[in-house]
Amino acid sequence: MKTNPKTESQRLHALRSLNILDTLPEQEYDQITKLVASICDTPIAMISLIDKDRQWFKSKVGADYCETDRKYSFCNIAIQSDEEIMEIFDARDDLRFKENPMVYGDKKVIFYAGVPLKDKNGFALGTLCVVDHQPRTLSARQKEALMFLANQVTKLFELQSINDGLKETQKQLKEKNNQLKNFAGVVSHDMKMPLASMIVTIDVLKAKYKDILDNTGLEYLNNLKKSSFQLSDYISNILTHYESDSITNNEESLKEFDVHSLIEDIVEMLDIGDDCDLSFPEESIDVYTNRVALEQILLNLIGNSLKYNDKPRIEIDIDFKKETDAYRFFVKDNGIGIPKDKQKEIFNLFSTVADNDRKGNKGNGIGLSTVKKMIHNLGGKISVESTEGEGTTFEFTIERIHN
Repeated sequence: MKTNPKTESQRLHALRSLNILDTLPEQEYDQITKLVASICDTPIAMISLIDKDRQWFKSKVGADYCETDRKYSFCNIAIQSDEEIMEIFDARDDLRFKENPMVYGDKKVIFYAGVPLKDKNGFALGTLCVVDHQPRTLSARQKEALMFLANQVTKLFELQSINDGLKETQKQLKEKNNQLKNFAGVVSHDMKMPLASMIVTIDVLKAKYKDILDNTGLEYLNNLKKSSFQLSDYISNILTHYESDSITNNEESLKEFDVHSLIEDIVEMLDIGDDCDLSFPEESIDVYTNRVALEQILLNLIGNSLKYNDKPRIEIDIDFKKETDAYRFFVKDNGIGIPKDKQKEIFNLFSTVADNDRKGNKGNGIGLSTVKKMIHNLGGKISVESTEGEGTTFEFTIERIHN
């Protein structure tokens, strides 16, 4: 039986694109061959794949060889057959196998039944087959079971192909993400210095030409300075977002410290004014975790409570609990609140809810996304409860490391 060269090359391409040839045994395939041997009551069952010059077995029961020459392969004939099952009662009486060493040698393939394993494009890549050393036939139920199990093998092929595709896509996405991180880092660092120079230059211009500039000119410079600070803040947030993985994975940042001292440091950094009442946790409990990451998380959440607040007096209540396997934090405020329909969006990158903060500046939608990412990397979760116009409570956990 001759094969069409064009179709055969496409079939071989389909087979090799599975990346399954010469792979190690896998339980999913071995379970099928064991089951089909039991159902068909044969000493041998195999999942064969027909390569260019050989027949290779992905799984086998009752055979001690991994591959055979294609020109002597029963399965090679089966994949070119139009039959759903190619069944040979006694190969010694079949002219196609008259001089086949598989029939007359030590292996003695007398009975054979094989179902072609066809991919979604109809290419027969191999067979699920059973072999016996004596003449026999399969019952209708055995044939049906053989076809059902052959279908399961093709589904395993498809799943393997999909998984390989997903792994390749994941690899490419990881590479692209690393490129984006590097790009963001380089661009952000390169922009920081010119921005700092712009801010300094604006102050110099205001001081040097204060007697020449009118109110409109001074307003232009103030707006330029404000925009420069906003852009600088935006760049800093992007850097923190893309560096969050390295921050949370840095084992050198694992330290034992008390919660009160951390919050005191954050209060000092934020330069909280007299219009804010900030309540500390009742107890100053020692924790062992990534101090830098936790500082970034609380810095962002407390900073948001300060910025997005329209009350004459800002109230921020910070609470903390040490649990068996986690540290649990609460940051509660009396701010503007978050609309119910927006609460699921606030952790998305570049998602903003409020038009402007307390000072009239618009947020960039990076901070909470970074917070969620860091908390996830630290083995925890974050949730939000908020009532518009009344306030917001963020609750988050991080995994407790026992040192």
